[in-house]
Amino acid sequence: MKTEERSIYDKNLDLIRRFRDGDAEAGEELASLNKPLIYNIAGRFIGRGADMDELVEMGTIGLVKAINTFDFSRECAFSTYAVPLIFGEMRRFLRDDGIIKVSRENKKLAAQINAERERRLGAGEDAGIASIASSLGVTAQDAAAALFSTSPVRSLEEAAYDDEESMTLGATIADEDAPTKEFDKLALKLAIEKLCDVERKIIILRYFRDFSQAETAKVLGLTQVKISREEKKILSRLRGELS
Repeated sequence: MKTEERSIYDKNLDLIRRFRDGDAEAGEELASLNKPLIYNIAGRFIGRGADMDELVEMGTIGLVKAINTFDFSRECAFSTYAVPLIFGEMRRFLRDDGIIKVSRENKKLAAQINAERERRLGAGEDAGIASIASSLGVTAQDAAAALFSTSPVRSLEEAAYDDEESMTLGATIADEDAPTKEFDKLALKLAIEKLCDVERKIIILRYFRDFSQAETAKVLGLTQVKISREEKKILSRLRGELS
């Protein structure tokens, strides 16, 4: 670590300790010292409908959360810990304020797919994504993309395997200690990005789109047995990456 970086690293830790001991001025100095970090992250969101002041305000909330939850025992730089919390507050603001937009075409297609799926489920017909996509005249990949873009992220509390209901996806890859959840999410994202295209699609369809193994197999043109085997291998790899 360079001398300048070490100086900031040590100063951050000292200021956090003083702030937690009741030194309000230390908190103000800590916020000022890390203000450039907030502006740097905010710059990545310019042009998405929010102005800099709004983004900085949200980023400051993330910084305060980082100050209050930073764990000295993790032996990492405070800035490293603060980044995902600052980033998360800005993303949450953009999402909740409706600034991050989903295309009209994707919204329309997703609505058509969901309506057709409900109808088929009620009628006892094949409700697989591939069959529905074919009936609507689109590819299974386009249908999956439309559904993914309009749906919230699934909870990591969901079952990891169809045949192991007691195990959750979060239990295989994340430490549930509350102060480290943002780190876990960031680490999971980076680990998923290392997967090959097919492996990423399996994880997205199974754990972010709530597709069954059979539906996932149809979308990807594979057998259900293949999906089951690959899924367990992928989760094992992710667990190794995050351990």
